Amino acid sequence: MTQQSESTTSAVSADVDAGESASTSLLSPGRGSPAPLPPLADPRPLAERRIWPRSFVDRLTAPLPGLKAFARFAREGAVRPAPEGLKDIPLLPYEPAPLPRVGARTVAVSWAGHASWVVRIGGLTVLTDPVWSRRILGTPARITPVGIAWSALPRTDAVVISHNHYDHLDAPTLRRLPRGTPVFVPAGLAPWFRRRRFACVTELDWWEGAELGGVRFDFVPAHHWSKRTLTDTCRSLWGGWVLTAADGQRVYFAGDTGYGHWFERIGRRYPGIDLALMPIGAYDPRWWLRDVHCDPEEAVRATLDLGARRMAPMHWGTFVLSAEPVLEPLTRARVAWEKAGLAREDLWDLPVGASRVLE
Repeated sequence: MTQQSESTTSAVSADVDAGESASTSLLSPGRGSPAPLPPLADPRPLAERRIWPRSFVDRLTAPLPGLKAFARFAREGAVRPAPEGLKDIPLLPYEPAPLPRVGARTVAVSWAGHASWVVRIGGLTVLTDPVWSRRILGTPARITPVGIAWSALPRTDAVVISHNHYDHLDAPTLRRLPRGTPVFVPAGLAPWFRRRRFACVTELDWWEGAELGGVRFDFVPAHHWSKRTLTDTCRSLWGGWVLTAADGQRVYFAGDTGYGHWFERIGRRYPGIDLALMPIGAYDPRWWLRDVHCDPEEAVRATLDLGARRMAPMHWGTFVLSAEPVLEPLTRARVAWEKAGLAREDLWDLPVGASRVLE
């Protein structure tokens, strides 16, 4: 490990510990004020070559399932809804429309489906976890088409990747991009892109950031894991992204995550989040998926922890990844939002293919 990477990793590890203790004090009345947060790290150089630990398993929030859990899943688990839960597929909201025209000071988001967004911020067009393929490894084909035609995209200025699972890192889609497209990825994932001849790959650890065209890209923790082959469990990191324009407008992309203490800490370190793109699906059976996927109520709670002004649901209605009925995530998210006493106009529950502009 290079001295530079070693010192960075040590600092991040210390900050992880500080984040856990700070979260505990915040959640336990009478235990004093939370520890002060260190300032944001200086931006890392773009396309920096770095050396990382062989494994990030120490970053797991919860242990990965063991033999007993797999045996229980074999007995009683389900990976698809019952027929009754699939009958509403024709009712899934799908309303493709042209992308809105935006200026350099406008924030707009357009949902292509699953965790794939076209985010316009600070004059840049950013794709999140782009998956334009009809099917991904290990799952049935999409139950809603891609909401935005690839040919309708403006020039892509950057791509952010949350982690390496196949429904978030899609090789056929990424092959469509020019190899000079700047890509921001978790620590340990740059070699995958360099093997595919991407020339500007910036990999970051938690709480690190980089800048492109006046927009800051910060990589933040998530309650999840990584794996793409039989031998690479947790060999690369996982997380979400905070995009901040020069004028302070801020969008948080959660990627894929369970609920936990990181949301409150992210909100403290990056205050004033204008919009949180939050996963609400792939949560049933709960005992199996609780640690790595939010359910709709937890997504709303996480948005409150973040201090975000608005939430846009994602990670539902595109691929059948778990056993809940296909329309249930949206229904439950709307009920949870109302129960929390939040303004209806701040829930951006977009149909696949739709856009919203932050006024």
